[in-house]
Amino acid sequence: MQQILPIFPDATRMVNYQVGFKQIDDFVHYFVNGMPVYCHEKDDKNGYRFVLATLINNKFCSIKELSEALGVPRKNIERYAKALREKGMAYFFNRKETRGQCHKFTSEKVKDAQALLDAGYSQQGTAKRIGVSESAIRYHIKSGLLKKK
Repeated sequence: MQQILPIFPDATRMVNYQVGFKQIDDFVHYFVNGMPVYCHEKDDKNGYRFVLATLINNKFCSIKELSEALGVPRKNIERYAKALREKGMAYFFNRKETRGQCHKFTSEKVKDAQALLDAGYSQQGTAKRIGVSESAIRYHIKSGLLKKK
């Protein structure tokens, strides 16, 4: 599923009576009481998540206000704020992006699967032996990661 960041307006959009945001060139600026406090590139997902979490945790606005102003689900903002409280700022900028990656099919399992396929095991037998689904084996054969004998 593709994540779409909110579309930021060229004119200042107010979240509440003290918080607003505005896109200037390729950057989104956040204002608190008229003063610029945060800025991130328009396509910077981690910077965006960090800024939303900081606005919530510093009690500049509520989750509901931010959700309505940006048009994003409340649950996402709650998750960002919780991550900032529990894991700190470094979590947003030093984490490895794992979306869209198979969590069961590690590089070790790729080696094991290839060895089993080379030994003559079927796709189903290989899948059972290494603990993944047969469709995962088929997918990786089709994508070229595994070679069938």
